[in-house]
Amino acid sequence: MPEGDVVRRAALRLTAALAGDPLVRAELRWPDAAGLDLVGRTVLEVHSYGKHLLTRLDDDRTLHTHLRMDGSWRLARTGTPQAAARSPYVRAVLATGRWTAVGHKLGMLHVVATRDEHTLIGHLGPDVLADDFPTDGLPETLRRYALRGSTPVGEVLLDQTVVAGLGTVWMAESLYARRIWPWTPADEVADPATVIMSARTLMERSVAADAPTSTGDAGRGLTAWVHARSGRPCRRCGTTIDVGTVRKPPTERPAFFCPTCQPAPAGAPEPGLWRPRGNAIGPRA
Repeated sequence: MPEGDVVRRAALRLTAALAGDPLVRAELRWPDAAGLDLVGRTVLEVHSYGKHLLTRLDDDRTLHTHLRMDGSWRLARTGTPQAAARSPYVRAVLATGRWTAVGHKLGMLHVVATRDEHTLIGHLGPDVLADDFPTDGLPETLRRYALRGSTPVGEVLLDQTVVAGLGTVWMAESLYARRIWPWTPADEVADPATVIMSARTLMERSVAADAPTSTGDAGRGLTAWVHARSGRPCRRCGTTIDVGTVRKPPTERPAFFCPTCQPAPAGAPEPGLWRPRGNAIGPRA
């Protein structure tokens, strides 16, 4: 599933392409919104919040979309074959005279009054990539984090009601950066703020890159420190990267880690083995 960095990059690209020009084509191929006419409306901005996209219009309405596991927004020059959007997987089309944005395999789509955006995202924790996160969002995140008690820290970081935008990639990469075993009880992590801010820093680097990366390298197989690298050597110490599970079925997720750089406390139980179906890295949260 695309995580907060991917969604933030999509928001920036969509804003640059669509904002300020009236829509000349608007198709919402979604049962609850199929009859809505947005032609003539102007996109003010596309805002990301965690894993959610909010396309705000000049009539005080917002188009809310979520990419879920396989969704994406693709841009094409208006009038080109790519802008025709004939695929059965297309769920939304927004076009100005210059650019066409095509929403493929979107997992959610709603149109609400902009003042009612909170009804869709109000249950979430602070957005880790928000401009004011270090000053306003972090204290609230730490308050919510503390309520999770001894829950494994890897599980807490995946909880969107604690902090919005992290998934399995940034959970694994931020814990590796701070040398923390993913199953450490959250209330035993000495400084959770540094873990969360490490995730933010890594994600900001990824937003600025052309493609998702936590290492700063875009080369094939070089974009992550531990995520999706089970069976390969740790880039720091050479130990073979391992993978276990956080959360309980049916919402379990893989947690990649280095047993040497992120050692388990003495006597800690062995984390459950991850046996993905269909690929070698398992799903992303």
